[in-house]
Amino acid sequence: MSISASDVKQLRDQTGAGMMDCKKALTEANGDFSKAIEILRKKGQKLSAKRADREAKEGVVIAKTTPNKNKGIIIRLSCETDFVAKGEGFIELADGFAELALKELPETKEELLNLPYEGMSLAEKIEEQTGVIGEKVELTDYAKIETEAGQGQVLPYIHMGYRAGVIVALNLEGTEYEEAGKNVAMQVAAMNPISVDKDGVDSSVVEKEMEIGMEIARKEGKPEAMLQKIAEGKLNKFFKENTLLHQSYVKAAGKESVSDYLKSNHPDLTVKAFKHIKLG
Repeated sequence: MSISASDVKQLRDQTGAGMMDCKKALTEANGDFSKAIEILRKKGQKLSAKRADREAKEGVVIAKTTPNKNKGIIIRLSCETDFVAKGEGFIELADGFAELALKELPETKEELLNLPYEGMSLAEKIEEQTGVIGEKVELTDYAKIETEAGQGQVLPYIHMGYRAGVIVALNLEGTEYEEAGKNVAMQVAAMNPISVDKDGVDSSVVEKEMEIGMEIARKEGKPEAMLQKIAEGKLNKFFKENTLLHQSYVKAAGKESVSDYLKSNHPDLTVKAFKHIKLG
């Protein structure tokens, strides 16, 4: 049957696929749009499997919060090249996935991938877009933070042209603390802390740092009786460098800690949690 240019354009607008791919799909489907979309999806699935061994190191990271700032999410949608990642369509696609995540707040990435999106599952949409874009596309990471009403707020930050995203949960609500929250989110993006404070550091990490500290002191010829204390001093330095509240606040050029900075806004202000996702 004859496929009109307007039909091809309509399918292209719906799917984002190339004009020739749309024309071929419509021809194969005898003009049936639903069947044509399925054909394009299947092409995407085949391409997805074919490119499964490719590395998707580029992409975009989107961080969002609800209007009342009680909930926040971050996702990373990955692709193979920087050229695709910087495209308006790819950023819009990632933003649409982030909106779905924010609306539904699934517990895991797998649950997010199974959610319905534009008449299919989100996982199927990604497979479809692999065919449309011609590169491996995958939802690499997902994280969320939720706070109860009256118990704080979640603030987002997107760093370096969608190359990293942070959400930070403060313990106090109010617009007067939003700037502080965003500044701390920038701190997370810049300094990459591993936890809010030392209580959040995994015990295996603490044990390893103590072991390393004692071994270094032993090699330096320190007395055996002093090794434990020396290692504890090195561990405290590790906490200062790697836990958010103890880090030097970057905007103060080392003159105060992040905790000090927050308290300068309100004596009780602190960070309850953060999530950080970045490319690479």
